[in-house]
Amino acid sequence: MTFKAEYIWIDGTSPTAKLRSKTKVITGAPAGLDTLPLWGFDGSSTNQAAGNSSDCVLRPVFTCPDPIRGGDDILVLCEVLDTDLTPHPTNTRATLAEVAERFAAQEPIFGIEQEYTFFAGSRPLGFPEGGFPAPQGGYYCGVGADEIFGRDVVEAHLDNCLKAGLGISGINAEVMPGQWEFQVGPLSPLEVSDQLWVARWLLYRTAEDFGVSATLDPKPVKGDWNGAGAHTNFSTKAMREGYDAIITACESLGEGSKPLDHVKNYGAGIDERLTGLHETAPWDKFSYGVSDRGASVRIPWQVEKDGKGYIEDRRPNANVDPYVVTRLLVDTCCTALEKAGQV
Repeated sequence: MTFKAEYIWIDGTSPTAKLRSKTKVITGAPAGLDTLPLWGFDGSSTNQAAGNSSDCVLRPVFTCPDPIRGGDDILVLCEVLDTDLTPHPTNTRATLAEVAERFAAQEPIFGIEQEYTFFAGSRPLGFPEGGFPAPQGGYYCGVGADEIFGRDVVEAHLDNCLKAGLGISGINAEVMPGQWEFQVGPLSPLEVSDQLWVARWLLYRTAEDFGVSATLDPKPVKGDWNGAGAHTNFSTKAMREGYDAIITACESLGEGSKPLDHVKNYGAGIDERLTGLHETAPWDKFSYGVSDRGASVRIPWQVEKDGKGYIEDRRPNANVDPYVVTRLLVDTCCTALEKAGQV
């Protein structure tokens, strides 16, 4: 028998990497991740190699059923290697793996809220030609054809993620017309990042069938419209057991150069989204607070009430690399908790 394996990888496009994929037909019964072969590709066409030394290598790191093709076909997320089988410079997963292993005993977990915007041609879905829709207000978690645009695509995407076995935990319409969100997690750093990349691929691929496109642009419409983020919920075992660890984590994110170290790696165009308006804190000022969506980091009210739980970093852009944002949060917060003896 034969089956189709869709090899998916992250390219070297700057400042925001793109997803690429190609199909490998494999003879034999579908087996485990370790049995899938390495595969090469033309890195000179993906901003990952020069033409005179163009070969790059795909190594499978995560696999799941392919809900688009069905049957025995699979999706295969890969990391990119050089031909000597060392991580390619664009391989941010390898760096996360090292940090995640170092702090594994603290049991960090994540839930990432992925916002995105549908476009029909050059217009956001729901925007009339040559003009603008009614101001924001009724679109968030709304219902009705006058306020909701693209629900058929969203439902199909949710179904595809569930058929693939991804840890998707919810969906909702967002503040701007044509803008939506799905959530992945709670999962470990590598799991949430791998699965978010696959969910993004499925979003683009599902939208193809409806003749619309999806973008992770952090400010898809200039002016008085909300941007698109990837709010990142984070906790460790200590944070899930006590409030002191919550405060230590928040304080660590505001120390010294940490605010800028994080923000400059939280997605291209972050200064256009983090303006201090539209439920954001200014990109160059760090703050945290309970139930405060205008803060850099929000402590949910339930966490304060229970005296334990998680924090929400509201700064990451929709176009952030999840391998990078999870690495930074684990490294910063887990280091601080270790130093404070709160592990």
